[in-house]
Amino acid sequence: MNDWIVPDWPAPSNVKSLFTTRNGGVSRGINGVYASMNLGGHVNDDPANVERNRALLRDHLPQAPNWLCQVHGTQPVWLENAAISPKSDAALTRQPGVVCAVMVADCLPVFLCDQAGTTVGVVHAGWRGLVGGVIERSVLQMRNSNSELMAWMGPAIGPKYFEVGEDVFQTFVDHDQQATQAFVPKVSGDEKKWLADIFLLARQRLSAIGVTMVYGGGVCTYSDPKRFYSYRRDGETGRMGALIWLD
Repeated sequence: MNDWIVPDWPAPSNVKSLFTTRNGGVSRGINGVYASMNLGGHVNDDPANVERNRALLRDHLPQAPNWLCQVHGTQPVWLENAAISPKSDAALTRQPGVVCAVMVADCLPVFLCDQAGTTVGVVHAGWRGLVGGVIERSVLQMRNSNSELMAWMGPAIGPKYFEVGEDVFQTFVDHDQQATQAFVPKVSGDEKKWLADIFLLARQRLSAIGVTMVYGGGVCTYSDPKRFYSYRRDGETGRMGALIWLD
């Protein structure tokens, strides 16, 4: 039985989306590190189990997802059909039935759609992609002057656990002084560290480019090991999927 999350946002009825959790699959691994709905083929899970998990997911979709080769980049790709695996961290489409997908295990998945229900996308926003503008680039490519965009933020590492260095803090603040609101200083030996709120950083980026209808956010992957994979927490772990498509 799956334990998937259906985004709670006022998207048009033909916009379908879901976020998988770690539950409902067949994977195990030593000490259950991949238990059980691991979708990542690039980790050390048994490939047969990954394929079985993807098949279980496929039964709920119009066609197989377009799994990206994620590189923490900033350039989105437009998907016109299935069975391609481009190097990208954001997938967009206007084609009904084409399933856009990203995999995460602490990084922030951002779902996007327009109010007219003609365009959808999903973004893998780790701190590198976020600071580099992956959200802005995706929004700008999707934007239609006749239809406003909205966003839903899925589970990601929460602000109590997302520790970053001074370099990350400074990079965000150099881009926008408002980003200081998303960081809390933390003493870590002789080195200055910060706790970052990735949800607030994403909201700021969305607001700056005119996306004001923003939903979700705040669900922490790190603090809920029974439901979510977390790379920061576990190191060796599986991947969850964020998927969106047009009926």
